[in-house]
Amino acid sequence: MNPQYTPLSDLLGGWRADVLSGRPPTFFPAGEGDLARIEIGPGLVTLLGGPPGVGKTAFLMQLVIDALRLTPTIKALVANVEMAPAALLDRQLARLSGIDLRTIRYRTIKPEHADRIGAGLHALDGLADRLTFARPPWTVENLARSGDETGADLIVMDYAQRFAPPGEHAHKKAAVDAVMEYVRGMADCGVAVIVVAAVGRQRDEKGRSGYAGLTLASFRESSELEYGADDAYLLVRDDPDDPTGVTLKHVKSRHGEALDIPLRFTGAVQRFDPAGDRPDGGKLSAAVRDVWGRQNGEAEGGEW
Repeated sequence: MNPQYTPLSDLLGGWRADVLSGRPPTFFPAGEGDLARIEIGPGLVTLLGGPPGVGKTAFLMQLVIDALRLTPTIKALVANVEMAPAALLDRQLARLSGIDLRTIRYRTIKPEHADRIGAGLHALDGLADRLTFARPPWTVENLARSGDETGADLIVMDYAQRFAPPGEHAHKKAAVDAVMEYVRGMADCGVAVIVVAAVGRQRDEKGRSGYAGLTLASFRESSELEYGADDAYLLVRDDPDDPTGVTLKHVKSRHGEALDIPLRFTGAVQRFDPAGDRPDGGKLSAAVRDVWGRQNGEAEGGEW
């Protein structure tokens, strides 16, 4: 095999021009306030994990929907192996409308909800041509072909341990290693990829098994997950008995400083807000609240 290398003299001119150009990398903002710090963009793999029931899928879909709203030129492909598209959309309609998820899930919408539901549906209608949901088989090949067919700029894999890579693999860890290698290859083609991955239970000093103290090493089956990601986050509850206080732990940052993001989770409407923001959120939520406020004043106690 011939040696492969690139001298600095070949790189320096182009790199210098890029540094001095004033053009930052391309990112797809996926929220406001501290959530805007999450780097999702072409060539980047973002890894997300957390214990069962903490709200990973709700948080992920919030990022996807808001990325599409904030960058109206991009398209997204979502592959979720556990939840049907209708269930995912129920959650986002609850978040965008401010109507609790139970009312939407059980289809008990009342006339007084009409304006808020209408505003939420209108927001989702605006994404109809740019959001696609993958169907089985849950394989890397099907995901890649679907991404090509739909022209996706953002691909979401939820979650890595349930996808099959091409070829035969001796054990689960080898299969997950291969999945992440292919994901990295997709990102290198210029798309943004978000990967959800399962985490393993940890043992505390008394030998009890649980999800306290999760770290980068907690992702199950594969060190390749850690290596292949540009950024890795763990969504964890601050207090096991309080579902509202959540932290997005930034456990890996390849391109900068890892900074945790404290969040507040409103379970009734499946919404995550930066803990330092106003309780009623930012401008994305404000547009819906404005319609509701103008139409209904203080109806239903005035609480959006």
